[in-house]
Amino acid sequence: MWKLIFSVLSTTILLSSGAIAAPAASAPPPSETVPLASDDPNEALWNADTTIIPEAIRGSLGASVIGPQNVQIDRQNADLLAPPSTDAGNVNNAKWPFSLSHNRLQTGGWARQQNVDVMPIATSMAGVDMRLEAGAIRELHWHLTAEWAFVIKGSVQVSAVNMDGQNFLDTVGPGDLWYFPPGIPHSLQATNDSADGAEFLLVFDDGSFSEDDTLLLTDWMAHVPKEVIAKNFGTTISAFDNIPDQQLYIFPGVPPADNAPVPDSPQGQVPNPFTFKLSQINARQLAGGTVKIVDSRNFSIATAISAAEVTVEPGGMRFWHPTQDEWSYYLSGLGRVTIFAAEGNARTFNYEPGDVGFVPASFGHYVENIGNDTLHFLEISNSNLFQDVSLNQWLALTPPALVKAHLGISDETISKLSKTKQIVVGPS
Repeated sequence: MWKLIFSVLSTTILLSSGAIAAPAASAPPPSETVPLASDDPNEALWNADTTIIPEAIRGSLGASVIGPQNVQIDRQNADLLAPPSTDAGNVNNAKWPFSLSHNRLQTGGWARQQNVDVMPIATSMAGVDMRLEAGAIRELHWHLTAEWAFVIKGSVQVSAVNMDGQNFLDTVGPGDLWYFPPGIPHSLQATNDSADGAEFLLVFDDGSFSEDDTLLLTDWMAHVPKEVIAKNFGTTISAFDNIPDQQLYIFPGVPPADNAPVPDSPQGQVPNPFTFKLSQINARQLAGGTVKIVDSRNFSIATAISAAEVTVEPGGMRFWHPTQDEWSYYLSGLGRVTIFAAEGNARTFNYEPGDVGFVPASFGHYVENIGNDTLHFLEISNSNLFQDVSLNQWLALTPPALVKAHLGISDETISKLSKTKQIVVGPS
């Protein structure tokens, strides 16, 4: 007993006196404080072009579908049916196909919309897909939101008058834009440059916007007493015998001439044009695709909405986080997007032509081309300047020791990071 006590005391004295040095404590590398991430590449298991019967299986997880199955929808949404293991937690639905929107059919065209009613996450912007036959008119109207537009097919003549009585008239074609500030009365008419007329995308800086709630000229006139109308215009009541008793919204018309002169105004024409010929701007060539950026720096009237037109080649991708909410529209190709929403929440979505996407400000994400053709899409933000932060550039410009401490990567890997923004990268 006494020998054991003496032994313990001796050890304590020796250690405290420094006669025997204790091993120096060191913090474990950061990568060892939590499990390492899986090496599973988590690629998309199929895309919308597949002919397989999709199954809810990824690796050893899941099982086949033995109940009713909408095969076409499952083919279009591989990462919802069989999500990557990196998906976790909850992210609100960030995909809406215009094909699921109710379509408002009119004589001469149609319109269908996306807003918070169908995609609640998109609180700051809404969109409308509109079609006009050659000569058809989207009637004179105005609204409290800004309107940004991209012509998908055909040509459209746009007209407007501002608060100073200055007017504007121009024709825009495929890939071109227009923008109207809130409250500016305007109209749209498809030309006959194409026998089919035109189709275009409209984006508004309010997620609750409804195309059915715009203020229309015919609707207004139908609800004002005729004697008031006559008094306002200094005419007889009979001069307005033929005004409609309800709104026209979209209606047939005679196709306008592309070179139609703007009506003469004593106040002159608007100082800053409401249209922008984006189709005539050279795209910036990148390793994995191209980009065109349009904001108030080159389209000065567009103070509330900015955009990028992006192409990504097969296997390429775009990886970043936005400083503003981002509303996107897919024109062609097949895309895959994972949205990271902090606190371990992430979800992956698949997109194809005609789909709308939305990413809230600061949410990290990428867009990957998982098809065999060029992916072509629009990124639209509710800001006068188009801005984002590149993950690659961010890490390249951060002290290497910090990056290594976070990610456990080698000096060789760090040396391959790009200090210039790689907007679209090519396949690895």
